[in-house]
Amino acid sequence: MTSREDVSIRPASPGEGALVLSLVRELAEYERLAHEVDATEAMLEAALFGPEARVFCDLAEVDGAAVGFALWFRSFSTFRGRHGLYLEDLFVRPAYRGRGIGRALLVGLARRCEAEGLPRLEWSVLNWNEPALRFYTSLGAEPMSGWTTHRLGGEALSRLAGEEA
Repeated sequence: MTSREDVSIRPASPGEGALVLSLVRELAEYERLAHEVDATEAMLEAALFGPEARVFCDLAEVDGAAVGFALWFRSFSTFRGRHGLYLEDLFVRPAYRGRGIGRALLVGLARRCEAEGLPRLEWSVLNWNEPALRFYTSLGAEPMSGWTTHRLGGEALSRLAGEEA
């Protein structure tokens, strides 16, 4: 069993787009969404390390091998008048779950929030993912009742973009 002391968390570095993509694909398999992954190594390299980078990735390692990641970006609350962090994805390889690695990734993000005066760390969880829901609840996270996530993409996005304003 790996203890938290054996886990190191570090930012992903340029040239690690393939590693991040492999973790994203493993996450997509777990979430039964592999058919939705069309990201490429080049896309992730540009998003994470390009001149306009606005998304960040922390890698969790055990004995120098990547075993998980947290991909996040800054959000903004108009009501709070401040930025927060939005955790887009958190994933720990199945063989390493239950060892404090997910918690270590979240601790790092929570510390960033505290250090930068950011009032929120938010994320979404698939309704069927009971292990994740239990884990997040154990940390003190609260589900946001009364809110429904909406997404506009594909044809609907193109149709709306083509309308007169």
